[in-house]
Amino acid sequence: MAKDSIRDYSATSSNNSDIQSVDISEGCAPSGLNNAIREVMTDLKNVSTGTVALETPVADSFSTDTISEKTSATGVTIDGVLLKDGAIGSIASAVAAHLTSINGGQIGGARNLAINGNAAVSQRGVSTTGVTSTGYHACDRFKFLYTDAGTWTVSQSTDAPDGFASSFKVECTTAKSSLASNSRLFILQALEGQNLQQLKKGTSSAESITLSFYVRTNKTGTYQVHVEDNDNIRIIGSTYTVSTANTWQKVTVTLAGDTTGALGNDNGDSFAVFFALVAGTDNSSGAVPTAWEAKTNADRGAGLNVNLADTTSNYWQITGLQMEIGETATPFEHESYGETLQKCQRYFYRTHRGASGSVSLMVGTASNSTTAVQCMTVHPVQMRDNPTITENGSLTAYDVGSNATANVGTNISSVTHGCSSFTTSGLTAYRPVFILSNSASNFLTFSAEL
Repeated sequence: MAKDSIRDYSATSSNNSDIQSVDISEGCAPSGLNNAIREVMTDLKNVSTGTVALETPVADSFSTDTISEKTSATGVTIDGVLLKDGAIGSIASAVAAHLTSINGGQIGGARNLAINGNAAVSQRGVSTTGVTSTGYHACDRFKFLYTDAGTWTVSQSTDAPDGFASSFKVECTTAKSSLASNSRLFILQALEGQNLQQLKKGTSSAESITLSFYVRTNKTGTYQVHVEDNDNIRIIGSTYTVSTANTWQKVTVTLAGDTTGALGNDNGDSFAVFFALVAGTDNSSGAVPTAWEAKTNADRGAGLNVNLADTTSNYWQITGLQMEIGETATPFEHESYGETLQKCQRYFYRTHRGASGSVSLMVGTASNSTTAVQCMTVHPVQMRDNPTITENGSLTAYDVGSNATANVGTNISSVTHGCSSFTTSGLTAYRPVFILSNSASNFLTFSAEL
C-alpha cells in the first residue's frame, strides 16, 4: 500500500518501504533517503495544519452547537440559553435555572418571601364552613378577601401535587351566579416591608419578582394574579390560564421591578400578592396591570374571565407558592414544619387546649381590685405587634389563695407584648391567679395579622 500520508504509515517497520512513491527499501538509491525525509516533513506539516486529520482522537467530523446570532440588544442563543453582551446576570440566571445541590436536593434556602406557601400550617383548624366574610379561615397567611360572592368552605386539603402534603382550598357552597358590581373574592398573602428591602423598590436597580405556584380547579379559563405596593398604592400583575380541569399545574409569572416608590422599612402591611377568583365590575372593568401603575380597583381583577362563584362545588386550590427575586423560578423552598410554624406565629398563635381536667394557660396576679388579673404572656416568638386576644369557649380564673374560681369576662386586652389583662370577679387583691381551660374548645388566640 502506498504511503501517501501519515495515516498510511504502518506500525510495522518492515512495511514502511516507500513514502510518496519514493523507494526507501533496503539497497535503495542514496537520494531516496533525502527525498524520504523531505516527504516525512511534509506529512507532519499537513497534520499540524489540519490538512490531514489524526486517527486518534477521531477528527474526521465535528459536532457543533447551533448559535443563533442576534443583535447586541437581544443577544445570542446557545442551546436554548440566551446570553447578552455584558450581561453577566443573564449567564447567572441561566446557570441558576439548572443548579442542583451535590446530593440532588434543593438549592440553598431563604429565597421564598412568602410564608407557609405549602399550606402546611393551619392553626385555626383544617376547615371552616359557611364563610361569607373577610379574614383568615384555615391555612395560616392565606387571607380570604370577600364581598357579596356566595358562601364558601375554606380548608386545608390533603389533595396536593407530588412533593407536597397539603394545599389551601376554597369551595363554593352557595352560588352567586349574577355578580353585584362590588362582588369579589381574592386570596392574598400580605408581607412586612422590613422583609422586602432586598427588592430595592423605588431605586434604579429595582429587582424583578418571580411568582410560582401549583393550582388546581374544576373551572377552566383565565385567572389573574397581581402584587400590590400598599405603601405607594401601586400595582402590577398578569393573567394565567387553566386549560385542564381537576389537574394540578404549575404557574410561573415574572413581574418587573418598580423604580417608583420605596417600601417602608417597618412591620407594616407594605406588600401583598393577590389571586383573583371572583370580580364584579368594580374590580374587573379596567385593564390587566402588566406594568407598574397607580392602583385602581377596576384593575385588581381585570382579565379574569371566570366566576368561581357561579356554581356550587366550584373550587380552587393552591400550594407551593413561592415569591423570589429574579426572573427564574427555582424549586420550591421546603423547610421544616417547625420553621414554618414559627414564622406563622409572628402573626397568629393559639394556646394549647384543655382536655380532661384543667390546664393552665397563663399565670398572673390579681391587681388592686377583685375583678382584674394581670398576666405575663410569653409568646412563642416575638409577635409583629401588640396582639388582639380572643377567648374561645369559657375560661376560668383560679384564685390560688382562696381556691375561688370565676369565669373570665369578655374584657381581655393586650397591654404590651408581654402582658395581658383579664376581667373576672371574686378575687382577692394581689394574690396569684391561674387562667384555666377545662375543655378542648376553651383556649386563647393571639392575632397580630397584617
